[in-house]
Amino acid sequence: MTLEPRSRPAPRPREIVASLSATHVSNGLIAFIFSASGPVAIILAAGLQGGLSHSDLASWIFAAFVINGALSIGLSIAYRTPLAFFWTIPGTVLVGHSLTHLSFEEVIGAFIATGILLLVLGLTGLVRRIMDQLPMPIVMAMVAGVFLSFGLDWITAFQDGVWIAAPMTAAFLVLSFSPVAGRFLPPMIGVLIVGVAAVALQGATAEQGELASEATGLASLLVSPNLYVPAFSLGALLELVIPLAITVLAAQNAQGVAILEANGHRAPVNTITTACGATSLVTAPFGCVSTCLTGPSNAIISSGGEPKTQYVAAIVLACLAICFGLLAPLFIDLMLSTPPAFIATLAGLALLRVLQTAFQTAFGQRFSLGALITFMVTVADVGILNIGAPFWGLVFGYLTSLILERHDLVERKD
Repeated sequence: MTLEPRSRPAPRPREIVASLSATHVSNGLIAFIFSASGPVAIILAAGLQGGLSHSDLASWIFAAFVINGALSIGLSIAYRTPLAFFWTIPGTVLVGHSLTHLSFEEVIGAFIATGILLLVLGLTGLVRRIMDQLPMPIVMAMVAGVFLSFGLDWITAFQDGVWIAAPMTAAFLVLSFSPVAGRFLPPMIGVLIVGVAAVALQGATAEQGELASEATGLASLLVSPNLYVPAFSLGALLELVIPLAITVLAAQNAQGVAILEANGHRAPVNTITTACGATSLVTAPFGCVSTCLTGPSNAIISSGGEPKTQYVAAIVLACLAICFGLLAPLFIDLMLSTPPAFIATLAGLALLRVLQTAFQTAFGQRFSLGALITFMVTVADVGILNIGAPFWGLVFGYLTSLILERHDLVERKD
């Protein structure tokens, strides 16, 4: 067994409660709002593309939030580290395409096979050896490329909803500029309050299209998850298993691990991979795509507060996620009625410091050319062989450094 040992015993409930702070609560809440907005819309879009029913979508979202939320609580407490698990977003996009010519049962069979592959990689320790070979500047360049869109969406929000984006940004600047005010009211809590007030004063609602009308067809507010019998076909396994595993390891887990380590946390890579595999085996029969260590949510919950108690923010996020999964129909409708400018500004401001750190790490000193290639390939967002751009960014960036920056690789080994 290659699972990383815990450095300290798990905290008792009294210690967890005592470690709860306004910053941890705000970061957990912001991370939850982010996870329950755009990423859920991607699930709905992929499901509708593949002809899934309302019941199928509700079951998928139940597993994505409730089961992964329970995993997040367990591992965050066990390792005293903020470890938030959800589902692979690039993998969801891939699945949406596959559902146009594969049955849902065949896709679920591929989910199970992917879970087994991840479990083997984690238990054998191969994943740690693979990830240790990737220079941090190249990994963080991939992170910067993925997160850049969130920053750009915040800027675009001024065009689409200036009366929402402007006061939220002003609140962030004021509370960040004044350390005294920031201690009494964390910047992101102030941004959230101002944003809700701006939406309420304007009576703004998002344009509701096909996703909203489909979501309102659910008969009950409390979800009733389905259990599916998987079907294993060679076509589905060849099409999905390797690409899904790559999206989990390279496009998602690599982000999450890089972000946590950049914020001072030692991420247990083997345990994370093993947990993703084992949990994927549990979520798959409910119709949910593979589990992963999320990048953006972990960035938010580890962006403020005392580092040694940031795991509490992960617990806050996970508890909210479990409630969301149990009441999926209600919360999906509320999310779809939220103005896009609100979510874009909230996520952009929450990830602003993380994006800054990613750029500083990527283009600081060594591997700068490889990091640049990684960044450009990731931002271009052109997939090859049904594999997303973040993976190819890592590949081409590493090859660039291997050929043209060998001196940096030699110095790194020394």
